Amino acid sequence: MQLRLILVLLFSALCAPLFAAESPSAPAGVSSWWWDESFWSEGQIPVPTNHPVETRWIAYKSGDTEVPALLARPRDGKKYPGILYMHGRRGLDELVQLQVKRLAARGFVVLAPDVFKAHFIAPMPIEHDYKLEQDANRGIDALKALSDVSSGKICLASHTRGGYFTLKMAVTFKRQEKDVACYVSWYPHLQDPNAPEPMQVYDYAREADDLQIPILIFIGEDEQYQRRRGIEEAVKNLTRLKRPVQLVIYPGVGRGFDFRPPNVRTFADDLASKDSLMRAADFIRANLQK
Repeated sequence: MQLRLILVLLFSALCAPLFAAESPSAPAGVSSWWWDESFWSEGQIPVPTNHPVETRWIAYKSGDTEVPALLARPRDGKKYPGILYMHGRRGLDELVQLQVKRLAARGFVVLAPDVFKAHFIAPMPIEHDYKLEQDANRGIDALKALSDVSSGKICLASHTRGGYFTLKMAVTFKRQEKDVACYVSWYPHLQDPNAPEPMQVYDYAREADDLQIPILIFIGEDEQYQRRRGIEEAVKNLTRLKRPVQLVIYPGVGRGFDFRPPNVRTFADDLASKDSLMRAADFIRANLQK
């Protein structure tokens, strides 16, 4: 009897480290899209892809209009996948240009048209000019024609009202059928900016229901209600339609966390900006390699 007890205690002592070392996988009841098993079990932290970036301004034709565009890419001269980045109401100002560079630093050729400058439109216009959509759409052809773009298709990236521009490119101009592989947007305005106020607050542009390509959207927990509601309703319906859509919500930040300047920027803004860039880069790269 004593011998049996000693053996049981000895076995328990030998196995204790094994039991202690066991770790659960994704927490029960928690969505696993954010779960990182290599970090949890092995302490590994993902290392971002970083490239020194070079930029230059080019122009392309849209009918009789010459559209200026910022081109950003890694400085090594190699070929990389292409991204068309669309600005919002701010226009392509210095703060937004930084986001273009940040995407290029992940290993992409990024073309960012400035459709406001092409038509001498001042920043922050209230009304949406539908004629600008064609100018933005022509940017896809300009990007795909570049010799340093390695991907057959490109990805659309945007923020604020640029999300509506890129939505129209993918659906209305039918670019998702053969030219565009994915849609990424930071706090997009997913409604026609000229729609009546009730539609701005309670509805979203029905073109969103026709998105077929993989979709990734980032917003802050403190996003403006009239924007967040439309985004969440669009994502909810796309999920119901079984489309490949993902919405990432960052706690402690609001709209514009990517281009909030240093004098008002917070630690939470930086965390959201860096995390969303890494997730966007992985998402775009995966979809452009298909």
